[in-house]
Amino acid sequence: MTFIQLTACIGFIVGCFILFGISPMEFTTGLFSFLTSNPVAIRDEINETTKRKKLSFLRREINEMQGILENTDRSRYFSVICLFSLLLFAIGAGIAILIKNVFLIPVLAVGFMFIPFWYIRLTSTHYKRSITAELETALSIITTAYLRNEDIVTAVEESIDYLNPPVRNAFAGFLTQIRLVNPDIDAALRAMSNKIENDVFHEWCDAVGACQYDRSLKTTITPIVTKLSDMRIVNSELEYLVLEPRNEFIIMALLVIGNIPVMYLLNRSWFNTLMYTAIGQIVLAVCAAAIFISASFVIKLTKPIEYRR
Repeated sequence: MTFIQLTACIGFIVGCFILFGISPMEFTTGLFSFLTSNPVAIRDEINETTKRKKLSFLRREINEMQGILENTDRSRYFSVICLFSLLLFAIGAGIAILIKNVFLIPVLAVGFMFIPFWYIRLTSTHYKRSITAELETALSIITTAYLRNEDIVTAVEESIDYLNPPVRNAFAGFLTQIRLVNPDIDAALRAMSNKIENDVFHEWCDAVGACQYDRSLKTTITPIVTKLSDMRIVNSELEYLVLEPRNEFIIMALLVIGNIPVMYLLNRSWFNTLMYTAIGQIVLAVCAAAIFISASFVIKLTKPIEYRR
């Protein structure tokens, strides 16, 4: 009976979308835009700008996801991710309804909703590591060429064939601006600095720009490039240290979830108590909440270390 009612509810929602001519993408984009909209009251806006008042958890997560998508040049996928998030929200609530656990409905719904956000965080971590590795190679090659010929344009021209996207795209834009738009090297360096979100790269661009006025500052460039190597070594050590606790969390989460079917096979009365009594349902909801909250902290704490100026 519950399955039939849930199917009827889904059919009713789909019918409303068709009747009013609303596409799921538009509805999802409008909903998440409303959730992330700025406060109407001037006092609240001032408090948020001055960080006297913290943003809600949902707004922080959505704003962080938007920032990650912008930094990784994937802003166009925001609507798709929001749609998947809303769909997973409905799936989580539907699973809890099917097993007739009222306490589990908000936990599974909210937990499933944040899965796309966590996926974006994980992909951004790999993206930042690949960018840092490519920057280390690119800046080392270009710095060596620049120290030899003392001409940053010539150094980039000699080295650009050895670079890979997206770092190559930034330096190719630098050459295009110098040749076709504006020969001002300092302005081209500032424009190139904004194309890659990396503080070491920004510092390198500033140092090269300063060298255009004082050649004796060339010695400051090599230590800046060395910071990328130091970051790579530190992140490798951190990854080794975090690997064991992260694996332990995954194993413990699988054990908690796997105990439910094991209990069904070994002791049916315990299973019925867990699934069909109020206390058992509360225990399931608490365990699910603990798994989702722990997963959020694990993903947040395993991001790579970044250099800050």
